[in-house]
Amino acid sequence: MKTFSIEVQRFQAASNSHGQIRARVDAIVQPKPASADEAGQPSSSLVMTVENARVLVLLLKAQLAEIDAKKARSQR
Repeated sequence: MKTFSIEVQRFQAASNSHGQIRARVDAIVQPKPASADEAGQPSSSLVMTVENARVLVLLLKAQLAEIDAKKARSQR
């Protein structure tokens, strides 16, 4: 498994279709060298500022509300 270090610079937009939420972002993606402190668990990391994290939460809330609005009343 390849691991990456992903630094989010800016969230541009979010949309949903066919059960998937897509986010457009400006990001720096670099291969991440394996380190000893990961104890053999390869994983990628996502880094963002607090402001970008707040924007992500707001975009996700808006997209989830849009998905919920499309559901029939009996499924809510």
